[in-house]
Amino acid sequence: MSKDVSMDTIVNLAKRRGFVFAGSEIYGGLANSWDYGPLGVELQNNIKKAWWKKFVTSRLDMVGIDAALIMNPKVWEASGHVATFSDPLVECKNCHERYRADQIDVTAACKKCGSKNTFTDPAAFNLMLKTFLGPKEDVAAQAYLRPETAQAMFADFSQVLASSRKRVPFGIAQIGRAFRNEITPGNFIFRVREFDIMEFEYFVHPSEWEKHFEYWLMEMHDWIEECGISTQKSHDLEVLKEDRAHYSSRTVDIEFDYPFGRRELYGLAYRGDFDLRNHSEHSGKDLSYTDPVTSEKYIPHVIEPTFGLGRTFLAVLLSAYDEEIGEDGEKRVVLRLKPHLAPVKAAILPLMKKEEIVNVAKPLAEMLAKEFPVEYDETQSIGKRYRRQDEIGTPYCVTVDYESLEDNAVTVRDRDSMKQERVAIAEVKDYLGEKISTNN
Repeated sequence: MSKDVSMDTIVNLAKRRGFVFAGSEIYGGLANSWDYGPLGVELQNNIKKAWWKKFVTSRLDMVGIDAALIMNPKVWEASGHVATFSDPLVECKNCHERYRADQIDVTAACKKCGSKNTFTDPAAFNLMLKTFLGPKEDVAAQAYLRPETAQAMFADFSQVLASSRKRVPFGIAQIGRAFRNEITPGNFIFRVREFDIMEFEYFVHPSEWEKHFEYWLMEMHDWIEECGISTQKSHDLEVLKEDRAHYSSRTVDIEFDYPFGRRELYGLAYRGDFDLRNHSEHSGKDLSYTDPVTSEKYIPHVIEPTFGLGRTFLAVLLSAYDEEIGEDGEKRVVLRLKPHLAPVKAAILPLMKKEEIVNVAKPLAEMLAKEFPVEYDETQSIGKRYRRQDEIGTPYCVTVDYESLEDNAVTVRDRDSMKQERVAIAEVKDYLGEKISTNN
């Protein structure tokens, strides 16, 4: 990662190359609303796929669910969100701009209009987005868009336990959309009002939570390395009691050095039996667990590793971004993405837009596209096409030239080393497949 990379640099690259666009732009946009473009959706999907493989399908102690976005409002009463899920809000009396009270000096000037000492007293602002079910918009029809994915895993605990026949310790995982009516969203995709969370609830015996907590902290560090997120810019923060969520008895935040400062990337929380106990009491359903060997009955305690997809996406881009001066004296921008995360795995480039070369290159691209995402590009010089692929993180470029017509081989260029290797056309699929799957 370049030491001087700025948010403006990353935002410009993201927009220009189709990673992230401003949402509703043709109508003037919507503040802090972002759409993931053709490359962005591929990178997102690759991150989710890698996460699901590491934490769910490759393990025998984990299962997944995909729960509804809108749940019975009683869920949020039992979880404490209706009563406590809020931020302190202040408003400038002059221009009516709103701020989080814990992120502004209320004795200083308003950032928007410059007025001094004009803020209202802090008031609790609930972050849940409300909606209504049915034809009437009244209290009886009020519901919420979920502010987190965790509660469904607690509400479904007994059903998952019965159907999967898992034994404690085991986990329930989910990747899904959550919504929060943030007072001050910003910093590109870092803080937004709708976002995807990748997380799981790991259910353990109350006496064993500490060893599981440490284990999952190490696994989160392993994930950071697997994603290519800079370990030098990642830091553990033991969260103080007064700063922890209402359900947490211990929390470690993994923070990342973003260009705008050190902020939370991931979180690991020990939730105790708070959730299952509260849902048992509010629903009247027994959510305890009986050990089939010892017959001990207890409410499992929970370790919760939480990974924000958007923040992972941003940290991956920031960590992968690099600049160097090429042999031609021009700046070369490279996204050194891990091959398994790269949106495009290979670019097929005919050296010249000549029929005889295109007739080899195009079918090769169509064949490879059945195996993994590829791009076919025949415009401008080969050097400029290499630069384009470097900038979007494509790990391999495959060039078809006049020599290919004679030896039935192509030149494969490595993004990071820029070394070139001649590979038989018949072997290209297996050659690239092995590189992509093993070069993580």
